[in-house]
Amino acid sequence: MHDAEIGLRVVDEAEGRDLNRDFRGKDYATNVLTFAYGESAPGTRSGARLTGDIVLCAPILENEANQQSKSLIAHYAHLTVHGVLHLQGYDHEREAEASAMEQRETEILRKLGYSDPYAEHPVNEQC
Repeated sequence: MHDAEIGLRVVDEAEGRDLNRDFRGKDYATNVLTFAYGESAPGTRSGARLTGDIVLCAPILENEANQQSKSLIAHYAHLTVHGVLHLQGYDHEREAEASAMEQRETEILRKLGYSDPYAEHPVNEQC
């Protein structure tokens, strides 16, 4: 277990699009953005304090939850866990990485009382 200082911000679609465009070069709003700072950035020494921001785009999450027939609170929980795992260096660029990340997400969400987010509908991985 590590100490962490994480800001969690919920934004509208316009701000989500601006952030995604400005920091990732992608001109659309996405479900979750993660910004790791200092020694908590991926690839840094283990045991470092996690420091970062997670940005959730409310309209995107609401749309995804509706499309996937999931409760909105469960989807918020899932994408928050997803963002925290990104802070810890997890990624989903390659199939093996994605599988490991999904397994960890599912494990954490079960401990929080939520069902497997990948059981019926794959997440729209925009991030």
